[in-house]
Amino acid sequence: MTGVLQRTPGTGTGAPAQARRRPRRLRPHVLVFVAPFFTAFALFFLAPIGYAIYQSFFKLTSSGLGLTEPTVDFAGLGNYVTALTDEAFTGSVVRVLVFSAIEVPIMVVCALGLALLLDSARARFRAFFRVSYFLPYGVPGVIASLLWGFLYVPQTSPLVDLLAAAGLPHDFLRADTILLAIANIATWQFAGYNMLVLIAGLQAVPRELYEAARVDGAGELRIAWHIKIPLVRAPLILITVFTLIGTLQLFVEPLILKPMTTAITSDYTPNLAAYNQAFGQANTHLASAMATLIAIMAFVISFGFLRLVNRKGNRAW
Repeated sequence: MTGVLQRTPGTGTGAPAQARRRPRRLRPHVLVFVAPFFTAFALFFLAPIGYAIYQSFFKLTSSGLGLTEPTVDFAGLGNYVTALTDEAFTGSVVRVLVFSAIEVPIMVVCALGLALLLDSARARFRAFFRVSYFLPYGVPGVIASLLWGFLYVPQTSPLVDLLAAAGLPHDFLRADTILLAIANIATWQFAGYNMLVLIAGLQAVPRELYEAARVDGAGELRIAWHIKIPLVRAPLILITVFTLIGTLQLFVEPLILKPMTTAITSDYTPNLAAYNQAFGQANTHLASAMATLIAIMAFVISFGFLRLVNRKGNRAW
């Protein structure tokens, strides 16, 4: 029958098979541009990880008299068993999990609050406050820990003197408050960075939505709760994952505060325990096993969190 489009076998349209789009091949000049990145990624990221995992399966064995050089023998999972049965190491893992439960909500709430304040229609001097909130991120972690350490030590701290003058003597470096002191340093340093991530997400929201909500009589709080926060769900998840990984890798703050207090030991966190085994006890194989366990823990927790929030997000839709 004339006028009827004849279908080509094997296709769902009347277009010739030659007109179908063929998959693009990777051109040689593209490889020239991406090769430096993948080379550096393999050398400085994948290779150290692989070497650490390889080292974790060996151990040093020395003679009973110590007259000969120690030999490197295959240990299998022995280093992992040693790490997981070490009460100090497992206690440090529990400690950073508690720290994560404290720090992650504080960080997300503070960053979100600052972002909403700067994105408010009534906000003034936004550029000044944005830079001011972001400035602590430019301070290296060692310097930030030293600065706050001087504010925590009773002999040098004006904060302790002010609290004592007000009848509220306080020791920030006690065993029951040191985690909160470390959380304060981390929040002060990284809240501004996370705030900028959220501000970038808020600026991508069409302003017409806010104007329509104001026409309907919604105030700033209702706009923030019903429009802004739901539309920055992806940046919120991103900063939460970053904060989770950062808290599980806690190292710099307790290392710097350790000489200032007896509440922090050489195995206070998993990273400190691995550092002590590598450079204090010269047991790089056990340190590699500890580092591998830390990486696995960070991966499992962050991946599990992403699966959880994505499942809840799909149910919401």
